Amino acid sequence: MDLITSTIKAIRPLDTRAMEEARKRQDQLTKPQGSLGRLEELSIQLAGIRANPRPKITNKAVITMAGDHGVVDEKVGNWPREVTAQMVMNFLNGGAGINVLARHVGARVVVVDMGVASDLPAHPQLIVKKVGYGTKNMCLGPAMTEDAARKAVIAGIEVVNSEAEKGLDIVGTGDMGIGNTTASSAVFAALSGKKVEEVTGRGTGISDEQLAHKIDVIKRALAVNRPDPGKPLDVLAKVGGFEIGGLCGVMLGAAARRIPVVVDGFISGAAALVALALAPQLKDYLIAAHVSAERGHASMLQYMGLKPVLNLDMRLGEGTGAALGISIAEAAAKVLNEMATFAEAGVSEEEKKS
Repeated sequence: MDLITSTIKAIRPLDTRAMEEARKRQDQLTKPQGSLGRLEELSIQLAGIRANPRPKITNKAVITMAGDHGVVDEKVGNWPREVTAQMVMNFLNGGAGINVLARHVGARVVVVDMGVASDLPAHPQLIVKKVGYGTKNMCLGPAMTEDAARKAVIAGIEVVNSEAEKGLDIVGTGDMGIGNTTASSAVFAALSGKKVEEVTGRGTGISDEQLAHKIDVIKRALAVNRPDPGKPLDVLAKVGGFEIGGLCGVMLGAAARRIPVVVDGFISGAAALVALALAPQLKDYLIAAHVSAERGHASMLQYMGLKPVLNLDMRLGEGTGAALGISIAEAAAKVLNEMATFAEAGVSEEEKKS
């Protein structure tokens, strides 16, 4: 049995007893029942994921995976592929948006080279899982082989397994890769059957003319490759990316270890689509951090049945939304753990009902 299969088999249903105990405690806390809304829901979900009616979130990480995309040759955006490697070095030096927000919420940033198109300088914080030097141009044929897609997913499982050994109560997903909104739109269109026009946005900010070209590029890639929506690894191989595959593995591996996964934006969403197609039971372990300003993300979340925690018009990626989502999940757990019950606070039941 390979690592992907064994990991999927290890994903168990949520612990209903822990959830029921958490729900009962929520109803006894010094507040009107349901008055903390989504925080109450999240705390109960966390209890079920962790199989603990009083879940605590102490060890937090955002795993940010980077990979280049051959489709950049079709000039689908304004940024050269060299920016991927440059931004990875920025992550490692602590100067990117994800570094700031991760520091803010007390999470470590785990940077993984899944397929940057160049060799990066050695760095103690850089994890190298390079499947290839960028994907191939999906307009001319498959972005990668199915073997490479499998390797990418396995690499993601290995990374999260390693991080779990260091202590991990919650994980967020992040990405870096010039051209990755094009690949993500193609993955979404292939798996959902939605029209390319509905799922394709402006990425880093392109003109109307460039958007029309990007849509045409994705249509050509889908026509050339004919990815099979019934085979998620076929879709990943033909129109996906190495970092998308890696993030898919992170989600599967975390769920197998009962670790909640806070999903970032559009690219992480594409990884979640592939992961859910492989393992539908994963859904209960996912927390959608936010709805991105990228066109198609709201539709993607709706398709997966995930309700975003935040809406801040963000579209940076890197795991920035996931970092903020982690802070909300932590707040939910703290409410459940640290608020007094009516009995503990000496507040009467009559006052509770008033």
